[in-house]
Amino acid sequence: MQDGPTAYPDELPGVARACDMLAAGQALVVPNPPPMTYGVVATQAWEVNAVKGRPVDQNVAVSLHDPSEWAAVVPSLDLPSRALDGVVSLLGQRLSLLLPVRADRPPPRWVAPAVRAGQLAAFDGRWSPTAAIWDRFPRLFGSSANHTGWPPAATAQEARIALGHECEVIDGGPFDLESSSRRASTLVGVGRDGRLRLHRRGAQDQSWSSPGGYLAHLAAVAGMSVAESPEDPG
Repeated sequence: MQDGPTAYPDELPGVARACDMLAAGQALVVPNPPPMTYGVVATQAWEVNAVKGRPVDQNVAVSLHDPSEWAAVVPSLDLPSRALDGVVSLLGQRLSLLLPVRADRPPPRWVAPAVRAGQLAAFDGRWSPTAAIWDRFPRLFGSSANHTGWPPAATAQEARIALGHECEVIDGGPFDLESSSRRASTLVGVGRDGRLRLHRRGAQDQSWSSPGGYLAHLAAVAGMSVAESPEDPG
């Protein structure tokens, strides 16, 4: 919903054209803030899956960057009210989150492709260099920029090789780093008790030696707590 403490420059070249392509129903490869890899976004979940060469009905994460759309999802989250502000803080850390949903009150129909086994896969993709995309499209789905089974694209060149024949690639330019230093986003689960658990290591936690230490840091930032078993065995 807002950029973090890092200040980024103005809009990258090609963003205006990319907005028109999204409006026409095409998927798009976008750069993410370092040290994250590139991602694929689209207004429809099946478009993301089609570009990645996987079943069009596969679950895809949803970006909750728009305050109104976030407010519409909140009543469906099976979380203590005290945890909701913490979730917003976590989204601001560019994490991918798994959020429990209520069985008796499903989320808005448009986010259904992001729900699996009672968990909503969510992130916040908005950042300054591509902000016009997120501001124009309050409803966006996303995934890593790769075909299933292949590493996510760490640079614009890698993204063009992997998916450039399928969709437009916005070049991150000065934000491109060596492939070895970029990762897909860290995936953190929030339990129904509001406690945090690490489901997948990634860009945000790579400098931390242990899941517990990283989650303790997140918990302090978000005013939350850590599950007794901080790392998901699955």
